[in-house]
Order: sequence, then structure tokens, then C-alpha cells
Amino acid sequence: MALADITGSEITKALAECDRLGRESFLRTHGFKRARRYLLSHNGRLYDYKAIVGAAHGYLLNQSPLTAEALSDGADHAVALLRKLGFAVVDGPGAASEAYEELLSRIDKLKVNRAAGRPLLYQPITLLWAIGRARHGQERLLPWTTTMEAVRSLLEQHGMRRERPRPDYPVAALYHAGLWELRDHSAPVPTAHGDSALRRWFADNQPCGGLVESAYGVLRRSGDARVAAVDALLSTYFDGLNYAPLLHQVGLYDDEVADDYADDDAEPLSPLFTAAQYDRLCRIVEHREGENRGRRAPDASYNPFRSGTARRAVLLRSRGICENPHCTGQPADVTAKGAPILEVDHVVDLARGGRDHPSWMVALCPNCHAIKTRGRSREELRAVLLEVAQERHTQWTELEEG
Repeated sequence: MALADITGSEITKALAECDRLGRESFLRTHGFKRARRYLLSHNGRLYDYKAIVGAAHGYLLNQSPLTAEALSDGADHAVALLRKLGFAVVDGPGAASEAYEELLSRIDKLKVNRAAGRPLLYQPITLLWAIGRARHGQERLLPWTTTMEAVRSLLEQHGMRRERPRPDYPVAALYHAGLWELRDHSAPVPTAHGDSALRRWFADNQPCGGLVESAYGVLRRSGDARVAAVDALLSTYFDGLNYAPLLHQVGLYDDEVADDYADDDAEPLSPLFTAAQYDRLCRIVEHREGENRGRRAPDASYNPFRSGTARRAVLLRSRGICENPHCTGQPADVTAKGAPILEVDHVVDLARGGRDHPSWMVALCPNCHAIKTRGRSREELRAVLLEVAQERHTQWTELEEG
């Protein structure tokens, strides 16, 4: 497979073939399914990008079209090729869900070195740094010197298993894991092994790099994907370690970490998909709760990452309506971002034995929140709200199971 040999001429011939045969016949001819993540936009029409690239390969001298199987691991390379050649690639109908699933799958399949039976933190620390950058909308691709300095500093400060300050190790490993993009290099990227040769490759090539575009996009927009990725890394690699300072430094340790950054024209979620999201968020909260069992540290009850995930689940469950059944009317106005004016609160304070879990939390309008906090009837209201929170939690988890 030589995608780099394909030029705009071959792509244009493949587009013409698709126009001549029609979409479905073109896909059958080349053995591809409809694209869900990306579409190639050309002259006002949309095309299945991988099928076009696969067919274009057959227009090279003495070459055959590429099959879907041959391109199964080259999705991001195909997109990069098309954009490099000046073609527009846009999100398809299943872009977010496919990117979400592939991101978690690639994280699950990471291969990391171990020391004394424990996984080393090179790749997890680098990924958490990149996830924080995506969350805050910072530039995706950075010069090697910038990446090197940032990752080296994090490894020095948070390498809790004696990791060396060598950012070339995790970047090379993440590139070969399909999670990192490297540009502007003339030699093939070596594997993450050895010492001087790997260091010399990065020094000589000075690649520009960062998260692959699909991962960056879903981590930027989807709070669900963001906290799922972070939780997967924490659960697998940081067992028994204090990860709070690292998450705080990379911008992933606050009560808004699970918030979405939706496009203005995004369609509302279906009730079924929302229930699935709610269930996934609750599972993440429970993962983080489990690590505190048996601990008596005074700050163990509060974890901004867990709290932010639980807060997002409650807002999802509320569907924008105050959860106090006796609410006399929440504000008709919305926030500057167009969200309902709701405040998520613990029915029973953590200091008094409450849980940082959606089943113990409610979304309230400002008036109901004030009554719950300092109203004369607050104790009676809290009893009602706890019952409501637990009933709604049960209903939503049963909806997902059904």
C-alpha cells in the first residue's frame, strides 16, 4: 500500500467513477460500506472517503484498488492525504460515536513497559496532557520542541514510577498505537525502543505532532468521551497513586470536566442515547468512588473529576427541568451558552455522609436551590429530593437496561 503515491489526478478519476456508477454500485464494486465518520465533499456532493482513496490507488501505474481491509488501519492517513491534496473532508453521520469507540479501543490496547510488575506512566501522562489541551481547545499540533519541553516537565514532576524525562518514548509509542500524528519528518518513525537512536531521530527530524484529529475532535466536544478516556487511563495505570496533582496541572480536575462543547447546530440527543450516556457516566463515578474505600483521608470524599462527572449525569437526567416536584417555576431565561439555568447540588452534604453520586444529587433552579440550602422548610425538602433523586436514578438505569 502506497497512499503517498496517490495524487489529485487519481482522486479525481475515482470521483468520476463514483459519479458514473452511482454511490451504491461504486461501494459494491470496491467492497466498501458507507462511511460514517468522514465524507469527502467535492463540487457540492458527498463521497465515501475511504472508498474513493481505495479506488484511486487502482489508477496508479501497475497498481490495483485497495480493499476496505487494507485501509482498515489507515483511516487517519487517508483523511490526511485528501486534505493535503486540497480536498475537503467533513464529519459524517456517525463521526462522534465512531471516534468515541475507536479512541477507547486504542487506549484499551496500549502496550506499555512495566517495572517491578507495575505499568510505567510515559504514555498515560502524555495522553492526559493532550486530553487537557483538547478539552481547552488548544492547538492540536505542536512543534517537537514545545511537546518535548511540556512532556518532559510532566514526567519529571509526575513520573511516580521513576519514569525518565524522555518524551520521545511515549510520543513514538502513541504514534504506532494510532493515537498520535507526526508531520514534517523525512524518515520513518522508529519504534519506542532503544535510547540514542530514538533520541537522535526526534532531534534530526523535529516533527510537528499531537493527537490524531478524530481523537482530538471527540475529546474537545464530548464530555462523555473525555471523562471515559481519563477514567480508562486512571483505572488501568494509576491504581494506588495520587493522580490529583497531575489532573489539576493538565486541566482535567474541576467540576466542569464532563461538560460538552456542542456545535451550535448539533441535534438534540435521543432519550435512549441519553440514557446510555447517563449509565456510562454513573459507572465512571462508581469507579472513582471505589478507590476511596477504606481510606480515612479528610479530603477523600471530594474529587472534582468524580464530582464533575456526576454533575454532568444529573444535568443529563434532568433534561433541563428542575427536579423539585414542588417547584413553582424555574426561570424562562437560559445561560449565555443556551443551557437551562440549573444548579446541581448534593441532597445530603458530603461532610454529613452524602455521596458524590447522581443518586444523591439533584438539579435545581436557583429558587429551589435557595430553599433547599437556607429555607425554613429545607429539611422536609431534602427528604423529598433524596427520594426523587434515587427514584429517577433507578428509572434511568432501568431505561438503559431495557
